[in-house]
Amino acid sequence: MTATTTPPTLLRRWWQGFAIVFESRVGTVGLAIVLFWLAVGIVSLVWTPYEPNTSAFDQNLAPNAANWLGTDHLGRDIFSRLMQGTQVILLKTRLPNTSWVLPGGVALWGVLGSLALGAVLGLNAGYRGGWTDQIIMQFLDALIAFPVIVLYLVVIAALGQGDLVVILAITITGAPGVARLARSLALDIKTRDYIRAAETRGENPWYIMFWEILPNARGPLLVDAMLRVGYAIFTIGTLGFLGIGLPPPDPDWGSMVNEARKSIFSNPLAVVWPSLAIASLVIGLNLFADGMREELTRYQK
Repeated sequence: MTATTTPPTLLRRWWQGFAIVFESRVGTVGLAIVLFWLAVGIVSLVWTPYEPNTSAFDQNLAPNAANWLGTDHLGRDIFSRLMQGTQVILLKTRLPNTSWVLPGGVALWGVLGSLALGAVLGLNAGYRGGWTDQIIMQFLDALIAFPVIVLYLVVIAALGQGDLVVILAITITGAPGVARLARSLALDIKTRDYIRAAETRGENPWYIMFWEILPNARGPLLVDAMLRVGYAIFTIGTLGFLGIGLPPPDPDWGSMVNEARKSIFSNPLAVVWPSLAIASLVIGLNLFADGMREELTRYQK
């Protein structure tokens, strides 16, 4: 009598995936940093020490018992603004002309958009080949030829400021890199026996791309997406520093740096705190992605 094995549940597969990451010290440290900022953002949804947009204190105060990170040039509590700034990056996306919000921050939606668009283009280019490959790759090469900051400026100048516009800008600039990776993976995977078997069965090309190739390419794509979340956060900070990023009233870390630079000599810490927040979260995501890549490579071997 032979024992039967049941397929793992979705929860068990998620746990196995996290267990792989926990085997990497680098990945564990990165995950801890990311989870810390997620926790800060979640707490800020229900509590901050003070109202982030209210000028309730003296200007440019140093850190003290009441204001743990001091105040900015308008007398607003920096710690409260830093907490709320986590929301628009990781937790919520504000819809224009309404009080409604989408769950998930601007950085996450931007990366999901670039992942979706890039995967569609890259899988088609790699699997179909021929003129389809040439047209898609020439278009992407032309897009990559433009400096990234120029593309951001063009999109925002054409559509105006807003969370959805920043998401679109991140999607457009991130899709070519994802497409190149997806294409290289598709070129390799399409030579496998199970792809030839699917073609012999007469499966539709779209079925083969998204049900046969994509699941076997998800590891490298997920690691790349994790890195791109870090790039997206840095992008949001850069656009905010230039004054063309996410609109008020909710603060974002780049806008905080932009506002604080006006009083950088009298209150340098107002620039330091949001800069450290951006740097720590980006470093955490990069460490997490490196740990994922390291352990997935070892696991596959």
